[in-house]
Amino acid sequence: MIQTVKGKIEKEAFGVCAAHEHLSIDLSRVKGDPDTILDDEQGMMEELAYFYQAGGRSLIELTNDGMGRDVKRLVRLSEASGVHIVTCTGFYKDPFIPEFAQGWDREQFATHFIKESKEGIEDTGVLPGIIGEVGTSVNEIKPVEKELIIGAGMAGLETGLPISTHTSLGTLGSKQVDMFFALGLPKEQIIIGHQDLNPNKEEVLDVLQSGVYIGFDTIGKNNYRPDEERLDFLLDFIERGFHKQIVLSADLTRKSHWHKFGGPGYDLVLNDFIPALKKRGVTETVITDLLVKNPANAFSVKER
Repeated sequence: MIQTVKGKIEKEAFGVCAAHEHLSIDLSRVKGDPDTILDDEQGMMEELAYFYQAGGRSLIELTNDGMGRDVKRLVRLSEASGVHIVTCTGFYKDPFIPEFAQGWDREQFATHFIKESKEGIEDTGVLPGIIGEVGTSVNEIKPVEKELIIGAGMAGLETGLPISTHTSLGTLGSKQVDMFFALGLPKEQIIIGHQDLNPNKEEVLDVLQSGVYIGFDTIGKNNYRPDEERLDFLLDFIERGFHKQIVLSADLTRKSHWHKFGGPGYDLVLNDFIPALKKRGVTETVITDLLVKNPANAFSVKER
């Protein structure tokens, strides 16, 4: 089963999934940039309509406490759009961790995430379907990030919720895997994010060879890395037989990413990237794995 903001659904009902997105977010406390505030609910409805029209049916919303999470809004958006939305418990990374949690150890992080997972987020009664996005810095795991990652892993063991991570510029994915594996967390419960940002193919292959899922989830962010390079890596990974471990998304976090402001929108993967894969000869079977089967498996709650 998959836990959405409206309740549990069978994974067969999940459909085409955007595996790492943000609908309602505010990073301006740290970034100091109003472009990083998404608070226009009507605008969100319009952007979701583009996604639905392109065939999208589900979306993993990884805005957590400290990033502007608003789960009541997500319920309204899901009801209005027909898109299954999964919300999260978790904290992002330094310096986005809320002030009240900045000195926490792993047990405190785990206790908080478990409480939200079992009792609901704040007073909403809405249950998270994932722990995420929990992250590390560029080529560095700060002490609070180490406690956060391990705390998330402990909560994952207790709740069966999948864990979705942030790797800054794709770095340290294998380190994150090692930390989770040391706790005994199963590989099928782990999604290591932003691996399409790492230009070091051997590092990404090392993550894939561990058996976990990875996110090719910053598609369209050509300012970080050209999509042509993402395509080349993805085609190679498919050729090597890793296509059942990869999920896709665009990770929109700015007003300028929306159609409304001239951006590509949440339908970017479906309208641009998938046709590019097909043009390169990727089969419908593999496309279905990337968009439907892999997310359904990755984001299902594991029985405990």
